[in-house]
Amino acid sequence: MKKVRKAVIPAAGWGTRFLLVTKAVPKEMLPIVDRPVIHYVVEEAVQAGIEEIVIVTARHKRAIEDYFDRFFELEQRLLQAGKTEECAQVQRLSEMARLVYVRQPEALGNGHAVLCARHVIGDEPFLVLWGDDFIHAAPLRARQLLDVYEELGGSVLSLMRFGPEGIARAAMATVQPLRDNVYRVLSLIEKPSPEQIVSDLAAVSGWLLTPGIFPVLETIAPGRGGEIWLPEAVSVLAQEEPVYGCEVRNAVFYDAGNRLNYLKANIELALRRDDLRDDLLAYLRQLLATFDTGDEVC
Repeated sequence: MKKVRKAVIPAAGWGTRFLLVTKAVPKEMLPIVDRPVIHYVVEEAVQAGIEEIVIVTARHKRAIEDYFDRFFELEQRLLQAGKTEECAQVQRLSEMARLVYVRQPEALGNGHAVLCARHVIGDEPFLVLWGDDFIHAAPLRARQLLDVYEELGGSVLSLMRFGPEGIARAAMATVQPLRDNVYRVLSLIEKPSPEQIVSDLAAVSGWLLTPGIFPVLETIAPGRGGEIWLPEAVSVLAQEEPVYGCEVRNAVFYDAGNRLNYLKANIELALRRDDLRDDLLAYLRQLLATFDTGDEVC
């Protein structure tokens, strides 16, 4: 069984769910507290032991490359100002992982984005992590997927439970239970209609895929919108080789493409930080009391 050394992060989409800001700022660069969303995604992969990360971008996503690149002038300015810790933080960005950038020339779907990375991935299993959402879990979600892969082999999908409205916006998984939180995935339906919903398990965020996905992506017919959808390709792959699902333990899912979820992510992750928690809690209590009384917010 080959070690999982690489990850692919599709990050070439238009981000239309978060217009107007994404007209000028990549959705992956929207800040959660003081770091862009994609920082958390890359950090998870690195902490799980991934050695090389392929970020699939487009012409309007140069800000992602700039973020992880060295910025010598800024580093010198910080050092001259005596801000050594800030300088070290900036330097660590370019040292987080070995990053490879691949362009997706046309917006032909998330499956096509993964296919664009084939020449870098080669004949190896790999993680797929979306650039605009992430999961906070203990142990790491990526580590949980890797544990299932190392035990059973085959592709492994992140699974979480949602109500009908959440399932309708995700890739619904029909499964066969194996043990505890591990399942055999029988099929996926991307954004099912109400009459198609037969499961409360959705394949979300990150997946671990075998290289067997690439021949499927090359031959599968375009789906909705004329695009190649990764869930549809994985559903085909599940008929050809084992695909497993891991219901992620102790998980909180953050989708930065959704306005309300984005606001929740900022608040929740700020509350996890010792330097922000107390002041933010005091402010939120004051704000809540203000709204309860109907007074204007100052």
